[in-house]
Amino acid sequence: MKLLKLAIIFFLVLVQLNPLAESATSTLENFIQCVSINSDFSVLPLSNILFFAPNTSLYTSVLQSSAQNLRYLTPQLPKPQFIFTPLHDSHVQAAVICSKQLKLYLRVRSGGHDYEGLSYVSQIETPFFLLDLANLRTVEVDIKNKAAWIQAGATIGEVYYRIYQKSRVHGYPAGLCTTLGVGGHITGGAYGSMMRKFGLGADNVVDAKIVDAKGRLLDRKAMGEDLFWAIRGGGGASFGIILWWKIELVQVPAKVTVFTVSKTLEQGATKLLHRWQQVVDKLNEDLFIRVIIQSVNKGKNTTQKTISTSYQALFLGDTIRLLDVMRKSFPELGLTRKDCVEMSWIESVVYISGTYPSGTPPEILLQGKTTSKVYFKAKSDFVTDPIPETTLEGVWKRFLEEDTPLTIWTPYGGMMSRIPETQIPFPHRKGVIFMIQYLTAWFDGSPKSSAKHVKWIQRLYDYMGPYVSRFPREAYVNYRDLDLGVNTNNCSSFIEAISWGTRYFKCNNFYRLVRVKTDVDPENFFRHEQSIPPLFPPTPEDEYSSNNISEGTCENM
Repeated sequence: MKLLKLAIIFFLVLVQLNPLAESATSTLENFIQCVSINSDFSVLPLSNILFFAPNTSLYTSVLQSSAQNLRYLTPQLPKPQFIFTPLHDSHVQAAVICSKQLKLYLRVRSGGHDYEGLSYVSQIETPFFLLDLANLRTVEVDIKNKAAWIQAGATIGEVYYRIYQKSRVHGYPAGLCTTLGVGGHITGGAYGSMMRKFGLGADNVVDAKIVDAKGRLLDRKAMGEDLFWAIRGGGGASFGIILWWKIELVQVPAKVTVFTVSKTLEQGATKLLHRWQQVVDKLNEDLFIRVIIQSVNKGKNTTQKTISTSYQALFLGDTIRLLDVMRKSFPELGLTRKDCVEMSWIESVVYISGTYPSGTPPEILLQGKTTSKVYFKAKSDFVTDPIPETTLEGVWKRFLEEDTPLTIWTPYGGMMSRIPETQIPFPHRKGVIFMIQYLTAWFDGSPKSSAKHVKWIQRLYDYMGPYVSRFPREAYVNYRDLDLGVNTNNCSSFIEAISWGTRYFKCNNFYRLVRVKTDVDPENFFRHEQSIPPLFPPTPEDEYSSNNISEGTCENM
């Protein structure tokens, strides 16, 4: 291996001395050579099958393999100069080192669920390459210590299943969509059906391993508490490349109960939803009831539309106790025993994901990728006061004007209200009744069609403004929304980022994130359209320092 390294170094010296050789050597070849030199050969050698150029047969399939939003796979958008799919931590460290040495801009992808495609498309800087972590998906479960080390490329569904293989009474409180890559998912907070009992996925992280801007692999002790705070909810790809999370497992019952009860407008959906808003954050914290709202046909033989509100729930207990809780707290839903189904926690994961047919075995979670992809645009809100019935009627009117509208209302309260908003960067805690996700999807990718649907959701978002959180109007960072503002290039300052940064993180958390960024990545190596910027640019008398950003500024926001 030493002889191989010496040979590569000798070859690179010859290239530097020979301008013709330099011009004949592609960017990818230079990158491969650099990564070879900087990787740990004693652990796992590099192979050409880890690199994909646009002229290779597998390039398109690898690029599209986990990308979720077809809006960002259209021909007119920039594509990576090449894709690197590392097999070992040292490969990722080398990729960072070589990216800097060769002045190559990079994007990092773990699951491809970024709503605005930021993990695999760059619209602010080109050329760029894609570092795809799909091969890094080890899950090491330690039931004795109620913990697990999970690699960034694993999906949350794989994590759930690996826990289930070791224990039927342990779980992890993270996402409902099972194909989410855990690398990016947890960096944004990671909410799910057990959040009212145990908090977010990020609230239950106890260690991590991250590659920083110098190519160093750091655990919690080495990175320090400020950076460890920032990566648990501060959004992906701002501070480094997450390779591992150490998560704390939670106790779940051997049997849980689920139900889905749907009501249309003709069945009193508006009044029932108004009542749900008044009680949902005060329910027993073992009970999670979200509402999935969409337009549906009124009947089998008509195209006339109505609104359906589906109350989908997970209860950490049996049917008898659930019915007692519902009778006391939310009798208006009219829940009956026949609506309820008892199952194992892992079966409830499959059920509540909404992705698979009834009765699908949990092994489906190892599939890791979704096959359904559409063009879509999404936005988010947080609600602190119940939305009036008249406003809901305005929402229904707008829904009936759109082809495939969807909104999901996710309940808060319970543990979410008890965790301080500054404990991690995710600030949406006490006082939030529920979160709203708005989404519209379409299948015609023409610019005219896309513009029509995007405009529809923007108008709906404007309509909802007076009825949701204000100063700031909060948003969920894992539902990226470039309408809120973007970094224009590497020279963007934190002043420009305030427009979206305070919405995702609130003021104090955003300024703390800027301070951490300034300390750990002052050159802004890790950047994208909505990455946390450092305090930039520095002046001779005002160098990069966390002391240059005062939380007191928040009082004037």
